[in-house]
Amino acid sequence: MSAALGLKAKPIAAEPADDDSDISALINRLTAEVNQIAIDKTKSIQQITNQMKMLALNALIESSRAGAQGAGFAVVAQEVRGVGQQVETIARELETQLTKRTGDLVASIERMSQRSRGERMVDLSLNAIELIDRNLYERTCDVRWWATDSAVVDCAASPGAATVSHAAQRLGVILGAYTVYLDLWLCDLDGNVIANGRADRFRVVGQNVAHTKWFREARSLRSGDDYVAGDVENQPLLGNAQVATYCASVRTGGQTNGAPIGVLAIHFDWEPQARAIVQGVRVGDSDKARVLLVDSNFRVIAASDGQGILSERISLSLDGQRSGFYQDRSGMVAFHATPGYETYRGLGWYGVIVCGA
Repeated sequence: MSAALGLKAKPIAAEPADDDSDISALINRLTAEVNQIAIDKTKSIQQITNQMKMLALNALIESSRAGAQGAGFAVVAQEVRGVGQQVETIARELETQLTKRTGDLVASIERMSQRSRGERMVDLSLNAIELIDRNLYERTCDVRWWATDSAVVDCAASPGAATVSHAAQRLGVILGAYTVYLDLWLCDLDGNVIANGRADRFRVVGQNVAHTKWFREARSLRSGDDYVAGDVENQPLLGNAQVATYCASVRTGGQTNGAPIGVLAIHFDWEPQARAIVQGVRVGDSDKARVLLVDSNFRVIAASDGQGILSERISLSLDGQRSGFYQDRSGMVAFHATPGYETYRGLGWYGVIVCGA
């Protein structure tokens, strides 16, 4: 099982969406040009009809001066004046109707463009949360596998100097191959850390972790097939680093149905792995997007801008949906709930993308 599996993001490309944006912009520009042409031409028609009416008025004046001899000419002038008024009315109606139709077209294109953009952002949100799900699925496999390691089982069963040394050495070898972990801890059933893989860096042996949520839950696991997936937290015993802790019970004989004799806790080095994923989501520069991972309480646990991690809570309007997008004061917000991966059900996390207005 590769230590790097799932760490290199393969995000959904943004190029097709850029093409959609370009096409929408082109249609909007052409529609605006057609609208302007219509306005310019109707104004030209109105100018011509104004000239026709002015000529007809002059003709009426001259015909009245001519008296009876100009009577026939007056009729023609009156007709010309009437035609000019009809043409002017038609021109105004044409301008009004064209302006309305092109306005409706522009609004429709804008709605289509926003919907296309929103759906793309939802897909990218899913992409981000899926990548972390696949990654964390690997972690659940790792902890259950290593809890059956003979050195770990022997140390949990009889934590003497020799078995502790052997277990620490074995955990160190694992850490050398799996660089996504900060440390691995073997704890007894009272919550005392009895061995770890990086004793030279983290002096945690002898520390008690019985108060932690992940240990209490791991202490109650029913079999070796079960695991605990903890929320992201700062771990004081690891230099206050951001970690996601995964646990499995160590059991007699390394058997899944054996009696519990200890707990193995593996601390996933969260921050660099999560940062690579959220920064790898290929949103366009014009989107002014902030890519986030949030937990079930909408607490930010990863952010492409590096801001608010483990301290900021966002307001997310789900409206009973697992995925979707909407507009708020900040712009467009797209989200997708964790789908889980294989036997990893997820923790109710969300991938979220907030696009500037």
